[in-house]
Amino acid sequence: MEYMKQYEEWLSNQYFDEDTKQELRNIINDKKEIEDRFYKNLEFGTAGLRGVIAAGTNRINIYTVRRATFGLANYILKNTSKEDANRGVVIAHDNRHMSREFCIETANTLAACGIKAYIFDSLRTTPELSFAVRSLNCIAGVVITASHNPPEYNGYKVYWEDGAQVMPHIADAITNEINSIEDYSLIPTINEENKSLIVKLDEIQDTNFIEAVKSQVIRQDVITNVGKEFKIVYTPLCGTGNVPIRRALKEVGFENIIVVEEEEQPDSNFAGIEYPNPEEAKALNRGIQLAKENESDLVIATDPDCDRVGIAVRTSLGEYELLTGNQIGGMLTNYIIEGLKETNKLKDDSVLIKTIVTSEFGADIARENDIEVMNVLTGFKFIGEKIKSFEETNKNSYLFGYEESYGYLVGTHARDKDGVVAAILISEMAAYYYSKGMSLYEGLQELYKKYGYFKEKTISLTLKGIDGLAKIQEIIKYFRENEIDEVNNVSIIEKKDYKDGIDGLPKSNVLKYFLNDGSWIAIRPSGTEPKLKFYIAVKGNDEDESDSKINGIEDSINKILNKIGII
Repeated sequence: MEYMKQYEEWLSNQYFDEDTKQELRNIINDKKEIEDRFYKNLEFGTAGLRGVIAAGTNRINIYTVRRATFGLANYILKNTSKEDANRGVVIAHDNRHMSREFCIETANTLAACGIKAYIFDSLRTTPELSFAVRSLNCIAGVVITASHNPPEYNGYKVYWEDGAQVMPHIADAITNEINSIEDYSLIPTINEENKSLIVKLDEIQDTNFIEAVKSQVIRQDVITNVGKEFKIVYTPLCGTGNVPIRRALKEVGFENIIVVEEEEQPDSNFAGIEYPNPEEAKALNRGIQLAKENESDLVIATDPDCDRVGIAVRTSLGEYELLTGNQIGGMLTNYIIEGLKETNKLKDDSVLIKTIVTSEFGADIARENDIEVMNVLTGFKFIGEKIKSFEETNKNSYLFGYEESYGYLVGTHARDKDGVVAAILISEMAAYYYSKGMSLYEGLQELYKKYGYFKEKTISLTLKGIDGLAKIQEIIKYFRENEIDEVNNVSIIEKKDYKDGIDGLPKSNVLKYFLNDGSWIAIRPSGTEPKLKFYIAVKGNDEDESDSKINGIEDSINKILNKIGII
């Protein structure tokens, strides 16, 4: 069995350290665990590496990080000029277990290959890494993070010179370089001669990033008028957002910020939060409780690498309502458009960019204001790609980009979703409604009355390991090969299969069904987790009608999954 050969190689090869070998000896009688750790190499997907921290080829550890970095270095050296390669790579990391160690390993391996590596003195946000790539004129960037995954995970994301995550063709080429590395002991190691290629960054980068974020404020007068009294509870969920978000909020004029004490400082175990994900209601529990105690107007949570933002808003009844990524994105779309119109700064060629699994809420608002809407595949790099294209062609102006999974970008200082700028604009938007005697929740209801009641739901099936991967493929195959004429007694008027590349988009393993009543369903395996996702989106005249449509579609999906023996 090939995986046993790999296991024995790690045990016998003197390249691997004794602690790693002892960890592997501890599982010598667990063949299933050995198989899962060694049956394949941890895949470098479109977002880089992401996996459980442990010894093994299918885990993230110092050795798989070195291997990925050597592959990245080889790609840079083979595919760019010497001048471009000399621009170097900037590296950031979050608060997770082994993040600093993986950052250092990345820097050391790059330096050993003759490539300059910039590192920060401690943890930094993913959007600041995206900003720093262009600010420092680097050829690439790396951020060590597993975003909102559970504590046992870590990851490795690669950015290219435009500040966006590497596009699929580059990711594929880097993957080929990584896959060609079979002998770990051949990966070069740092020595005294190339140590000088590692450069530590100072606080100037932080200030430049914060200034870029602050420049996106639309109605400074509103913040100036109510910033002292408007109460915000904030939690960084033990991650990287604490310092930059509190600094930016304070510098633009929000003075009444209460931070969740248990989740304020970096903590690799996330203060007991199983999923430090602002999409998860449980992740905001402490924040909401603190908001109730202080009668705060807004609760903001950012994930560990601070590229996603979730919020809870106080209603007229004094309760707190969680808003979805689609709702936040739609409201921000409306707020940005209205604010820019007030100051005559809305450009005629403005474009809203969203992903194919994001609600039409914001898109309908944009179209009503004669603003073009562009759809891209899931993954913020595709929004970043559009921004780059706009700048190169001067044919369009970027207005705003977002995705349903709580990622937003206002401005073009970064080329990835930015939790810092999103937190500032959400706070400003909430303060604007507050100045009118309204809550953000009431503002949402006003938009629903005008544009229709949009509602969405995501069903995630977690299917781990070899068997799980096979089941995901089986489900996708079933939907791809079998005709489905109706869902919830509503006829399907169109089916789109993105696997061959349609609508001017790259190939993607996504299916999307459009129903006769304006609802739609998308099916997509996660690119970063062992999950298959079903996205449901509907539009009704009121909440009850939308709920009924959601429930009916979910029941129909479950019946199909039951039929093919998945649930």
